[in-house]
Amino acid sequence: MLPLRNNSTMPKVSFNNQNSVFFSDLRKNVDAYFSQNQIRKTGNWRLYLKTSLLIPAALAIYITLLFTTLPVWLLMITSATLGLLMASIGFNVMHDACHGSYSSKKWVNNTLGLTINALGGNSFMWKQKHNIIHHTYTNVDGMDDDIAKSPLIRQCSTQKWVPMHRIQHIYLILVYAITSIAWAFIMDFTKYFSGRVQKTALQKMTFTDHFVFWLSKALYLVFYIALPILLQGFAFWLIFYFSLNVVLGITLAIVFQLAHVVEHTEFEWVGDDDKKIEAEWAAHQVRTTANFATNNKLINWFVGGLNFQVEHHLFPRVSHIHYPAISKIVEDTCKKHQLPYHNFPTMWSAIVSHFRFMKLMGEKPPAALQQAA
Repeated sequence: MLPLRNNSTMPKVSFNNQNSVFFSDLRKNVDAYFSQNQIRKTGNWRLYLKTSLLIPAALAIYITLLFTTLPVWLLMITSATLGLLMASIGFNVMHDACHGSYSSKKWVNNTLGLTINALGGNSFMWKQKHNIIHHTYTNVDGMDDDIAKSPLIRQCSTQKWVPMHRIQHIYLILVYAITSIAWAFIMDFTKYFSGRVQKTALQKMTFTDHFVFWLSKALYLVFYIALPILLQGFAFWLIFYFSLNVVLGITLAIVFQLAHVVEHTEFEWVGDDDKKIEAEWAAHQVRTTANFATNNKLINWFVGGLNFQVEHHLFPRVSHIHYPAISKIVEDTCKKHQLPYHNFPTMWSAIVSHFRFMKLMGEKPPAALQQAA
């Protein structure tokens, strides 16, 4: 875990880890699996094969789009396909690499972690927002940036309600459609200039971090805006850019939302004062996280094992390639310690649960609860 800047105004959130019986037992069982089978916890040939397919395919489609003339309908479909491939690169390559689980070699992880910069994001910001804050304070309103307060959507009962939330389950997909654009042009810059992710100060950026941030943002403008307009014209760019990003944004948002913002998962809240969560950290992860479609090999391949979110949150330094194999160990250990193991049988059932939950969050809360939020 990377060190954070000291900040006296930042509330301290802690867990009751003095008697981490569950995680000690679970880690022993999972470590035994890797030891007995003599395999590394990082990626293997299956992950490397996916990388060798996804990245060249995305590059080939991008080049084809820039140097061929396609009818509008085919341009939209091809651009949307590129958006799907880019999302899958993010799920499979970037996500493992930024967690340090793609390879045992740090330089490989750092290099492939930069694929997020090619999607419009930034690896430094992602590691702060996701690796440190989201994985430590999962579903803690006021700390976890993935459920940050927004005037557009209300994701948990402790957030302020406004009348437009009544129909948030209807317009939600439009918000998700602009996710990747907002990520590239708003969210990263907000964190960069404020030096914070919600209430948590960023780790100090080095000269290289600053340089990569600005260089990759400039290259994003070149490859996704300037070159398409220069080579194919403005009308082409509009269709290409928005077809790509609508699919990319919806895909990214839906997959990540299904992990935590669904029925049955739990939430915590922190204000300006310190807070101690009575559960141990690992038990908190289990209660706030859900799996989906774990028996669907195609979905598992495409989303990079992010349908095994319980396993990922407990073992983020283990490559997603191994999640199906250790999931039974995790489930059995959860049952042994009387902890929930949330698992939606299909992706569709998880999506329905997410929208049903968001509809519930859009209902006007009792006056006392609304005042508290």
